Amino acid sequence: MGLVLTTINMKGGVGKTTLTINLAACLARDYKKRVLVLDLDSQISATLSVIPPHEFARLRKARRTLSYLIDKVIRPYISRKFSTEDMILESVCGITGLDLLPGDIELYDEYTVAETLAKQAEKDGKKFSDIWFHFEKILIQSIIESVQERYDFILLDCAPGYNLLTRSGIVSSHFYLLPARPEPLSLVGIQLLERRIKKLKEQFTPPLNLNLLGIVFILSGGLFSGRYYGQVIQRIEQDFSSDKVFKNRIPLDVNVAKAVDTFTPAVVAMPNTAGSKAFNRLTQEFLDKIADYSNSV
Repeated sequence: MGLVLTTINMKGGVGKTTLTINLAACLARDYKKRVLVLDLDSQISATLSVIPPHEFARLRKARRTLSYLIDKVIRPYISRKFSTEDMILESVCGITGLDLLPGDIELYDEYTVAETLAKQAEKDGKKFSDIWFHFEKILIQSIIESVQERYDFILLDCAPGYNLLTRSGIVSSHFYLLPARPEPLSLVGIQLLERRIKKLKEQFTPPLNLNLLGIVFILSGGLFSGRYYGQVIQRIEQDFSSDKVFKNRIPLDVNVAKAVDTFTPAVVAMPNTAGSKAFNRLTQEFLDKIADYSNSV
């Protein structure tokens, strides 16, 4: 059964998608892992990081995106033609083992979700809050459960904030990754997220078996030698044990940003750049952390 990991931060612009896509590409290409990326962000950045816009437009017109599967969970009484397996694009960017479940610019309609769950609560004689809580629990789980055994890793790229899909992704995950910039606002995002995840875990009996795999400093300035960056990093290291902060950091590299224009991860489009080499080292550290955790349980 594949491990599910959520990439998340309450703050936007910290490199969540960049981390998810380049990590996934390295795992599949360099370590022959089977990896599935789910794009849970309506900005579809993860999707457009591996396929061009015209291909996404074609998939969306054919209803071959995540929104179809979400609606399938919201309204299970409607007959459906496609399953999760039908939505997956295999070997994206020509990398064997790197698969994508494309996102959508309109993933779900909040009114439809609320209306459907309200009717279900009335029918079953239950509290609306209980029905909603159960829906959050099963939404992403029900989408990935039929394909989970096919993969070593399923990476969920979440939108900034704490919406329905993000919470459901967290609940379905074994670990979460926390990309961050060494700046005060990013620190605030980490603190807010940790409080909310702690509360979410405690809502379950027994509590969720969910662990922070590590904080990754990504797309940060210079060589991390400035006093300003050092102070912020020190603050974070004081709040978390050393094993919860990745030693490998992704430096500022304009080539990582340029790779977006090629609809290809930087590690594939520009493998010899500083940013790509840093992602390679980070991937090895990622696998070491997974192995250390597996050996400790």
